[in-house]
Amino acid sequence: SRAYSLVDSSQVSTFLISILLIVYGSFRSLNMDFENQDKEKDNSSATGSFNGNSTNNSIQTIDSTQALFLPIGASVSLLVMFFFFDSVQVVFTICTAVLATIAFAFLLLPMCQYLTRPCSPQNKISFGCCGRFTAAELLSFSLSVMLVLIWVLTGHWLLMDALAMGLCVAMIAFVRLPSLKVSCLLLSGLLIYDVFWVFFSAYIFNSNVMVKVATQPADNPLDVLSRKLHLGPNVGRDVPRLSLPGKLVFPSSTGSHFSMLGIGDIVMPGLLLCFVLRYDNYKKQANSDSCSAPGPGNISGRMQKVSYFHCTLIGYFVGLLTATVASRIHRAAQPALLYLVPFTLLPLLTMAYLKGDLRRMWSEPFHSKSSSSRFLEV
Repeated sequence: SRAYSLVDSSQVSTFLISILLIVYGSFRSLNMDFENQDKEKDNSSATGSFNGNSTNNSIQTIDSTQALFLPIGASVSLLVMFFFFDSVQVVFTICTAVLATIAFAFLLLPMCQYLTRPCSPQNKISFGCCGRFTAAELLSFSLSVMLVLIWVLTGHWLLMDALAMGLCVAMIAFVRLPSLKVSCLLLSGLLIYDVFWVFFSAYIFNSNVMVKVATQPADNPLDVLSRKLHLGPNVGRDVPRLSLPGKLVFPSSTGSHFSMLGIGDIVMPGLLLCFVLRYDNYKKQANSDSCSAPGPGNISGRMQKVSYFHCTLIGYFVGLLTATVASRIHRAAQPALLYLVPFTLLPLLTMAYLKGDLRRMWSEPFHSKSSSSRFLEV
């Protein structure tokens, strides 16, 4: 049927994996908040004081200024990669590999903690100036280094996807959007950025800048090293060029083409999903503490039961499906944020207005609480 031909197996795999990454990253972020709150409570009981405003130094919160300038910075980076890729490709590949190693170790950490819990204590092992690490952290890092080395040697797309998944989850977990205002500024600016570089860059630079940068493979560092050291024609010369893990790719069932989705199209809407999940949990705690029914009286009980997280997640699914169908119809690359941003922000804004939460969500909706709940309905 025509409807079936518009979406093939590779595209279905791409947006199902992207949804799973967003959900998993959002809940890892929420669990990190719970762990930080528990640490603060333990420290307060030990010192006799409690500072509810303390936060984890590893977590980065985006403010309004950063949200406005992030699309500009991304545009500058894109142009640098477009014009000077041959000069910086090795450095960029090495930096990407290092970041991917750390991110994939973070992705593997819960599994490693589960595996090492029965057979090893949770005491940290000191490595001098490098810091102190648990057995689970060492295991996850070792597995991550092994996977990156195999990826460098083989260049296989599946290993690249695994590293891209780690980058997505880590970015969603460690970056925060503090309010709906910052979320709208960031996503609106990135929508303009995505549309311009996909649709209009060819008129200025005689090439689709976004697609060229995303699909251009880089020289393998082993090959470059063997040529620099004059190790001979048979040493390090048969390694493949590397497609960098800035995207998810899945081959079609026939193997004729790959479906591609940039990690920015996963991470940026994922930050919005993470924000609304935190707000749902915050609102649930506030309602349980006040023992009062939420929302104005003219809103039906059924709508009150629908969480912002579910609403935005459904919007992301519909937006990604629309982008997939549009790319098949037009047979050209599509700026995914052109579809994802309206389908996520507009339902969220509408529901927040109907529930009477829009004013609170718009600017700094969270305040410190001395207690946290570990149970969350999803």
